[in-house]
Amino acid sequence: MAGTIKSSGQGTTPSGQRATLRTISELTGLSQSTVSLSLRGGTALKEETRRKVAEAAEAVGYVPDRAGVRLRTGKTNVVALVLDGGDDSIDFARQMIQGIGNAIRGSRYHLTVIPEFVRTQSVDTVRYILDNRTADGVIITHTAPRDRRVQLLMDAGFPFVSHGRTEFFTQHAYHDFHSEVFASLAAERLAAKGCRHLLLLVGDDSTTNHHNIVTAFQRATARLGVIGTVLDSAVARGRPDDIRQLGQDIARQTDRPDGIVCDSEMRAIALIGGLQDGGLMLGRDIEMIFKQTSDILPTLFPKLDSIVEDVFTAGEELTRLLVRRINGEAPEMLQTLFEPTPRWRS
Repeated sequence: MAGTIKSSGQGTTPSGQRATLRTISELTGLSQSTVSLSLRGGTALKEETRRKVAEAAEAVGYVPDRAGVRLRTGKTNVVALVLDGGDDSIDFARQMIQGIGNAIRGSRYHLTVIPEFVRTQSVDTVRYILDNRTADGVIITHTAPRDRRVQLLMDAGFPFVSHGRTEFFTQHAYHDFHSEVFASLAAERLAAKGCRHLLLLVGDDSTTNHHNIVTAFQRATARLGVIGTVLDSAVARGRPDDIRQLGQDIARQTDRPDGIVCDSEMRAIALIGGLQDGGLMLGRDIEMIFKQTSDILPTLFPKLDSIVEDVFTAGEELTRLLVRRINGEAPEMLQTLFEPTPRWRS
């Protein structure tokens, strides 16, 4: 049906008029109330009906009158992603946005992305959303143990979900990478390969993720009976050329570690460059396991072990949780972890 309809422009019918619920109703043979319910994500409708409406809406370029919707319902039909600029994972932003976009496709929601390059400004952004109600719900990333943004949102009773956990007693919705499992898996793998001195290179020490990785790494190395050294976070947060110099320094050490765990592809690439500058060969002189968020490093070093974090899937899950929170589900029922996926290649 809808596959034979050609759109004449964004939100307009072939006659040049704005596409409306009535337009979709006439195309599908469904009532306007059914069309409206379907576009609002009505779960009581059959999947075939929802698909039929979504295809027709896409074909005619239907765009809801958001100003009218807000006047009638108080809803914006917008979800806001406050994207922390402190991320150092390769391709994180693109995959996160694509995952969210995929999850809201065919729904009534639109995505607003607000990149923040200074963490304190992220608090101001959340406060602006709350004061002006510019979204129905918020996704925030890179949470701290006592994150001010989380506190603001909880105090306001505003729907949100965080990519990362906190230490608040009050429950809130979150989805997080199970970093404790990441650290344990990496330490166990390196110990099984004969490594006796492991070095952990992990970045931003202001996040809950940092604390979880460090704690799990220290417990794992103690349990395995190997030496576990955590690199000073100020060094780990250095620029790529600083990390490369670190690799050269490690290569010159007589008592250097023989296994490295790295929580970032960007840091891993810089560190590998320095290790190679110093004459070390991965897999022969030193082992490494890194957290993989793209295919870049595996392409360059196909035998290097990694543990995968699927950021695209995280974006989808965060969106599903947020929509459920907007619809009134209790936050303690909206807490999930992504289990790391080992990629043992060597």
